[in-house]
Amino acid sequence: MGRRPRIGGEDEVPGTNPRSGRQETEEERADRQWGDLLQELRVAQTGVQILFGFLLAVVFQPRFSDLSTVDRNIYVVTVMLGSATAAALIGPVSYHRLLTGRRMKPQTVIWASRLTRLGLGLPFGTMCSALLLILRVALHNLVALWLVGGMALWFLACWFVFPLWAIARDNRRPGDGGEGPDPEEPGPRP
Repeated sequence: MGRRPRIGGEDEVPGTNPRSGRQETEEERADRQWGDLLQELRVAQTGVQILFGFLLAVVFQPRFSDLSTVDRNIYVVTVMLGSATAAALIGPVSYHRLLTGRRMKPQTVIWASRLTRLGLGLPFGTMCSALLLILRVALHNLVALWLVGGMALWFLACWFVFPLWAIARDNRRPGDGGEGPDPEEPGPRP
């Protein structure tokens, strides 16, 4: 029998994920990834629920009838984006619950991770449109668009650019052996 290639100076052990160095079965990896995903969802869901609750209450405020047609349209778009965000971030829990006991944990983690990635992208639109509505009402001028544009760039940097930059730096490390990310790992891909 031939030896498996060396990665990072150590012989690769069967059952070891070469990217993480962990010795775990597919089921153990799925359990670990599911736990990680749940922690991420708890953080994201809390923020989305607070924002969505605020959005739902806005329409019942006395000043809502004073909004222009443009502002009302921005509000409707914001509520729809908030709804889509909530659905995408709650979806993995439903997915898991419906598939529990069917010996599909690895597939569940993959699909729940995809839905979570979508759910983490949707708050970008939700928050930008909510900011636009609030700043248009507060400032009544074009400064609102510039402020939202600046904040949109900051959101993109924090949520996407910095993580993708870290991935790119990690992929350029010497001695990496050219290995790509674990295809089953639920994290972002370049």
